[in-house]
Amino acid sequence: MNALGSTDERITFRTPTSPWITVGQVGAALAAGMGIGRFVYTPVLPLMEAQAGLTPSAGAALATANYFGYLIGALAGIALPGLMRSAATLRVSLLVLTFTLALMPVASNETDWGVLRFIAGVTSALVFVFAVGAMHSHLSGQAAHLSGWAFGGIGAGIALSGLVVLILRSMSTWESVWWAAALLTAICTLAAWTLTPQHPASASADERRRPPEQGARRFGALFASYSLEGVGYIIAGTFLVAAIDRTAGGIAGSGAWVLVGLAALPSGPLWASLGRRWSRPVLLVIALTVQAAGIALPAVAGGIGPALVSAFLFGGTFLGISQMSLAIGAHLQFPRAVAILTSGYSLGQIAGPLVVTPLLSDGYHVALLVAAGIVLAAALAAAGLSVRSRGTPRSGRGKAAHS
Repeated sequence: MNALGSTDERITFRTPTSPWITVGQVGAALAAGMGIGRFVYTPVLPLMEAQAGLTPSAGAALATANYFGYLIGALAGIALPGLMRSAATLRVSLLVLTFTLALMPVASNETDWGVLRFIAGVTSALVFVFAVGAMHSHLSGQAAHLSGWAFGGIGAGIALSGLVVLILRSMSTWESVWWAAALLTAICTLAAWTLTPQHPASASADERRRPPEQGARRFGALFASYSLEGVGYIIAGTFLVAAIDRTAGGIAGSGAWVLVGLAALPSGPLWASLGRRWSRPVLLVIALTVQAAGIALPAVAGGIGPALVSAFLFGGTFLGISQMSLAIGAHLQFPRAVAILTSGYSLGQIAGPLVVTPLLSDGYHVALLVAAGIVLAAALAAAGLSVRSRGTPRSGRGKAAHS
């Protein structure tokens, strides 16, 4: 590497003096890559159906394109770990993501939208794996709630995207929502611009590490649970607003999505705090069960009340499930756990819309019930992880407590 590269490396791996700076940078990156870049599609979907003539099946196809791109990005994190140790990966991914959002109103057909959502998926995954790796590296040894607040950036992004739709839906068009989302992503990009990647030493140790055989078996149960969660959660994450719009009417769907984000924002530190007192595998089963109930609720009860309860339960659990699953993976000392688990999650997200597309002709109720059943299956897999974890150190202590 030349002298310029050496200088860049010295700058790249400089760690902020305050852990809260890292929290803010990781939170901004996750807000851009996940909360807005990925999930603004959920509240804008009903607008595109009403104003752009998008059918439910076409909407599912666009979602699948995004999730397939997300899988490609996650696999790149496994196959090319050096990408995750370059600040350029984060910066270029955030810039490209911003442009894909801005170009959605310019595109004129479903094929172009699909390409843009695919590219957005790739960049979102790269941002996620980079940001979580940096978080685990820089916040190791810090209070567990700091990682929770960093994860809360996803909730903040979801709340912002939902608020944008809530404000613009009655006074503007679906195109303006995408442009507003691009602007918000650009602002978050600036805030995350100086986030440094995972330290090279810790990354190399992670890649060389071989987990114990028992840890590998438990990781298999975790992988199964997290992949099933990807299937069930993404069905709700894609169609929940549209379903609530049809049952509760008015602005209920967009309002519910804002509530999802607001509930998600403090859920990270809450689950992190609970993880210091109770076993994370047990908490994971609880969170998955609660989420399943929340997803099923709009399918069995109409009106604004059940819709808001559903949004609260969904928002209050899905970040905690991701956070605990990734922390358990790190605790099991499985190499590249974040990228591997994210890949399984991505496979689940690709399967989710495809599984329920034949069920959408009569609305979204059956799709939500299917999603709830799949999340319950994820809880059963996580219960197997809990059984296998007996006799091992509690995951709220030691290394995982600071993941």
